[in-house]
Amino acid sequence: MGALGYYLERAGLMTTGISLVRENTESLQPPRSLWVSFPLGRPLGVPGDAAFQHRVIDAALSLLHHTAGPVLQDFPEDAPACSLAEAPTCPVTFTADTSSWIGRLHAELRQLAPWYELGYRRRGRTLVGVSRLAIEDILTALGEDLDAERLPTDLKQFKAAIEDAKAYYVEAFTAQPGQYAAEQVYAMLWHETQLGGALRLYYERFAAHPKLASFARIVLPRNAVQRVTDPVEANPGADIEQDQLP
Repeated sequence: MGALGYYLERAGLMTTGISLVRENTESLQPPRSLWVSFPLGRPLGVPGDAAFQHRVIDAALSLLHHTAGPVLQDFPEDAPACSLAEAPTCPVTFTADTSSWIGRLHAELRQLAPWYELGYRRRGRTLVGVSRLAIEDILTALGEDLDAERLPTDLKQFKAAIEDAKAYYVEAFTAQPGQYAAEQVYAMLWHETQLGGALRLYYERFAAHPKLASFARIVLPRNAVQRVTDPVEANPGADIEQDQLP
């Protein structure tokens, strides 16, 4: 929309807009833009707060008093707090309708990748990399196992890979506008993503295996499991020997 503003202005139409990602707006330099510190998908703040939303709209429209740009102003208020059930607004849409786990995981990755890259540029570092595998290869391996209804054979590498995948998702989520508590971010990871669904299925399959039930706790922490009964008390850091594999 920022780029479209240039063409409309050339045609004699003044434009203004609302920015949710300041870095993008600074790069595009649209004629007029109001930056808000709200989650992506909520450019006017939380639902149902008409007074607050009107203040945002008024601030954006007030930029039309500037006859020349680019103009980038910050909205001075944060969005009102809302309950965990309502927040955070997810930065991507996890509704890919594909027939395989590989397809669903890679569709999700395509939507998350820009947010991860943005977060990496901001921080200059990442916690991803323990497995020494690319995120695409990690999700492919996870999807292949799930589609074939099998468990991984190298559990140490599997543990490192899922830690990388979880770190990738968390860093992508926290790159979006707004500030969220860690429990909100992880609640979204466990219960609103394809990766969360994949890890839950791994959890169930490990838990059902007589020799590998203890590994289920490594896949998901206790607070991530709501509908699965913990199979045994286990030490999450314990090594699983290769002769225990199915």
